[in-house]
Amino acid sequence: MTDQANSAGSGTGSAIRVLLADDEEMIRHCVRLILRHADGIEVVGEAVNGAEAIRLAAEDRPDVVLLDIRMPVLDGLAAVEPLVALDPKPQVVMLTTFGEEENVTRALRAGATGFLLKDEGPQELISAVRAAAAGDAVLSPGVTGAVVRRMLSGGGAAAGTAAPDSRVAGLTDREREVMVMLGEGLSNLEIGKRLGIGVGTVKTHVRSILEKTGCGSRVQAAVLAHQAGLKG
Repeated sequence: MTDQANSAGSGTGSAIRVLLADDEEMIRHCVRLILRHADGIEVVGEAVNGAEAIRLAAEDRPDVVLLDIRMPVLDGLAAVEPLVALDPKPQVVMLTTFGEEENVTRALRAGATGFLLKDEGPQELISAVRAAAAGDAVLSPGVTGAVVRRMLSGGGAAAGTAAPDSRVAGLTDREREVMVMLGEGLSNLEIGKRLGIGVGTVKTHVRSILEKTGCGSRVQAAVLAHQAGLKG
């Protein structure tokens, strides 16, 4: 990553608070410089391992945690569940050079919002932070589809112990429509355009879906949509 970020701002609201967790000082330095050039984003802390990330997140209450996978003491994969168990819950984005699907699925099953490779450009990093803070999964539709297929073929279930049919039984018709689109890997904006509703309304539906189904992330909801046989 290089310090060539586009400074397009988020426009409204308070700054998105970001915690960086990476044992490589150069990576933290580059990410910090990139985010410093983005309007509406503030880096509130830096950690060198997963254990320190958990401690700082509890103290600093970031909106988004950018979490490396390979770190000493406690790696990023082991840190995800304790991080998403915090109140308020931060959105966790795995930031790594390792793109193996196994790491992606492990992180998402643990409750991570998304997965971003370190070779992405500055604007992609900024967009990912903003998307995570807005509750969007930080995965392209193609990657989401691959991850969902892997989780299903491996017998992996979305978070929760009840049968898939019973977990979606309480959804409204509109929520079912939105959940089908989550299964397709669509963003809030794409869902809103398809349904002819605002992004804020989509966010409300997604929050309700996660709460009713017991899913910890949009990707877990996408897996559940497939397991329950929801179709458009």
